[in-house]
Amino acid sequence: MSELGFRIEKVAVDDPRAVALRGVLDADLDERYRDADADDTPEVAAKREAALAVHAEDVVATLLAIDADDTPLGHVILRRLGEEWELKRLIVAASARRRGVGTALTETVVDLARRAGARRVILQSGRMQPESLRMYAAAGFTPIPVYEPYIETMPRSLCFEYVF
Repeated sequence: MSELGFRIEKVAVDDPRAVALRGVLDADLDERYRDADADDTPEVAAKREAALAVHAEDVVATLLAIDADDTPLGHVILRRLGEEWELKRLIVAASARRRGVGTALTETVVDLARRAGARRVILQSGRMQPESLRMYAAAGFTPIPVYEPYIETMPRSLCFEYVF
């Protein structure tokens, strides 16, 4: 247990706690972007869903932040995207915000990638997630152009890198 009152635990990508937190994230993102995506054709929506999909075979690590009472507070995935290392699916439960959970999960992903020989960690986000954008900037991520697989269906994404 860290001095922040939680621990970071590596779990299977299909761990029920991880799946549940990703469900909360999906609902939150759907609400944030529903109006912006409302005019998309079913084909575009399907392509966007495919671009956002995370396949288990590409996952390097799934991490949970766990409270002292074993409550999951946050979730993140580190995945391989071709030759790149990508931070994906970061969420902090509403009840755990402003406790350093997102920062700790981000730092852990960056450290895992660094120790595995990555030259950088990349991530994709969006304008409707201002709290995430602030945290990534504070963690040392800097803006980069939108990268594949997001260019076609999410060209206004905000993408970042952390270079070692």
